[in-house]
Amino acid sequence: MLGLSPQLAALVFLVLITPICAWVVFTDLKFMKIRNKAVMALLVVFALAGPLLLPLDVYAWRWSHAIVVFLVGFILNQIAHFGAGDAKFAAAAAPYFAHDAFHVELSMLLLCAFLLAAFTAHRIMRAIPAVVNATPDWVSWKRKDFPMGLALVGTLWAYLLIVALS
Repeated sequence: MLGLSPQLAALVFLVLITPICAWVVFTDLKFMKIRNKAVMALLVVFALAGPLLLPLDVYAWRWSHAIVVFLVGFILNQIAHFGAGDAKFAAAAAPYFAHDAFHVELSMLLLCAFLLAAFTAHRIMRAIPAVVNATPDWVSWKRKDFPMGLALVGTLWAYLLIVALS
């Protein structure tokens, strides 16, 4: 199975990461935290499945994405109050993205769209008493900051879905 088509590789990655993504969304909404175990699980899936799904040169180069995104996330955490869990999740998700111009533009477009949509949806949902009463212990309803994991997960998941369907 060395080096499947990009569409099939994306589909397999999508199936493998979906439970992790659901876990990240839940914990970010409930606790405003993205667990290190979830970040490690995302990395482990790429580490184990990547060499079976991608050509080895592509697989190896994609690890550089994680390093670059981690460094950018670390800087944003220090100067712009970007969450540490968000930075780690973004770094762990980075190897799943291709780096050519089309895929970079697609990724940025998706991130912008999911930032706006997730922020708006979160603010609307927390304004609905029935929703808040059904989940009264969710920290994200009470804090000013936003559970960025929603947008990051949405971006990763939608990207892989688009590649799988292309």
